[in-house]
Amino acid sequence: MNAKPDMFESLSEEAEIVRLYLEASMKPDPDLAATFVSDDVVITFTGGRVFDHPSGPTAFNQSRYAWVKKKLGHFDECRSPNGIVVYSLGTLYGEWLDGEAFEGNRYIDRFVIQNNKIVSMDVWNDSAERLLDKLDVLA
Repeated sequence: MNAKPDMFESLSEEAEIVRLYLEASMKPDPDLAATFVSDDVVITFTGGRVFDHPSGPTAFNQSRYAWVKKKLGHFDECRSPNGIVVYSLGTLYGEWLDGEAFEGNRYIDRFVIQNNKIVSMDVWNDSAERLLDKLDVLA
């Protein structure tokens, strides 16, 4: 993997797992991303879509974007009874299927880490809102 950007030099072990997972997901390389998740991972994606492997969100993204990447912002973490919770906040940028570029699309991902593996991930972002705005313009 590439060296960590300076802004991520002081990440905890759990936040680093999340960062590496997100980098693999953005390639996209769902098989590499899968090395950071538990065998029974639950990924709840936008709209309540549930997946058991990083390939699920990758396939869904292909139905929404020509391509998409995350501009990683910051990571917050806390302890919970279920493990270490890591939040990743930032923005999405990329290109819609119609070829229009976008950026500044907010996202927040919540991860639960147990035994150095991601056991759950919840994903929220502004894409649905932005797609609805695009439809309003066309109407």
